[in-house]
Amino acid sequence: MTTEISIFATLAALVALALLAFRHRRSRRQSEAEVNAWKLRLELDLQQARDERNRLLDALGDAFVLVDSDANIRFANEAARALFGARELLNRPVSEAFLDPRLAEALLRCLATGEPVQSRLVLPQQTSPRGDLENRGVNAWIIDAARLSNPPGGSPTTRVIIRDVTAEHQLEQVRKDFVANASHELRTPLAIINGYLENLLDDDMIEKPEMARRFLTIMRKHADRISHIVEDMLVISRLESGEASALKIEPFPFHSCIKDILERLESVIQNQSAEITITLPDPALVIHGDRFYWTQVLFNLVENALKQNPHSGLRLEIGCEAAGENVRIWVSDNGVGIPSADLPHIFRRFFRVEKHHSQQEIKGTGLGLSIVKRAIEAHGGTIGVTSVPGSETKFLITLPKEPR
Repeated sequence: MTTEISIFATLAALVALALLAFRHRRSRRQSEAEVNAWKLRLELDLQQARDERNRLLDALGDAFVLVDSDANIRFANEAARALFGARELLNRPVSEAFLDPRLAEALLRCLATGEPVQSRLVLPQQTSPRGDLENRGVNAWIIDAARLSNPPGGSPTTRVIIRDVTAEHQLEQVRKDFVANASHELRTPLAIINGYLENLLDDDMIEKPEMARRFLTIMRKHADRISHIVEDMLVISRLESGEASALKIEPFPFHSCIKDILERLESVIQNQSAEITITLPDPALVIHGDRFYWTQVLFNLVENALKQNPHSGLRLEIGCEAAGENVRIWVSDNGVGIPSADLPHIFRRFFRVEKHHSQQEIKGTGLGLSIVKRAIEAHGGTIGVTSVPGSETKFLITLPKEPR
């Protein structure tokens, strides 16, 4: 009896032990499942956070990269990938990713010191971060680097923003050039006027009527030049200051515009025995635009052709025709032409093809073709020029039939 009780107690203990083991295994499996579920949820949350971060950083207009303590790129947003084109960025040292080492200097300084660094760079076209995509010539960039706060024990990460400020740089250069050129252009005639005034007053030239008249005639020419320069600068200022949006757009017959400018230049045309041809397949062709500016455009182009070719026998053509949704306008002549090296620059302010001027001539303001280009662009059009010296120089304007 005692033996049977002992056996029963042993079996009961074994059953209890097996039950405990089973419960322990089930509890461990449940714990492992819960841990795995938490791990999966955490990974999904982290991935969702990364995706949200990437979407936000890709929405930035500036290039944004994250760099580790070894100066290797760990993240690049869409703007950075687009900026550097086909070049691989991730996991590459910045010294390899950037074509010009000056781009990496600010970042490396930040990595070395831990202090925020911002620098402005002006680079030649060959070393632009855009590589072969760069076609703007000199380009300007702001490099902004700063170390991010890191969790305890984590390695430092540095964020770098690369901002393209080429447009602002070029605008500033245009402003500086404009001020410098305008000052130079105004200073020359003013110096001449002052010189003749001194002669008139200090040398008693007023008592010599013939000499005084000659001096006054020269002074008047240079005073007219100053007036033209100021007037042309005001026209450019109106076109570029936003007043172009207030153009008085209305239809007008183009032939009347041609008639107006030929009447204004009639004496010059007769003196040079120039031959003017008007090509107008549709005499009733109507232009939609501000007639004041279109008169300026046509006047400057025709006057420019006459000034550049002061010899007699110049043949000049003014034409206008419909071309699908556009209107084509041209002014061409068979004069001395424009050297090919000068063609890319002729619409720049104060640029002149000097070789056609004698020392005795009062030069033009150098603003006429710049006014032409700005006025045409204000109307949504484009202008181009081709020239074969001694054969044909042609300014071709393409303009939408209807205002946009």
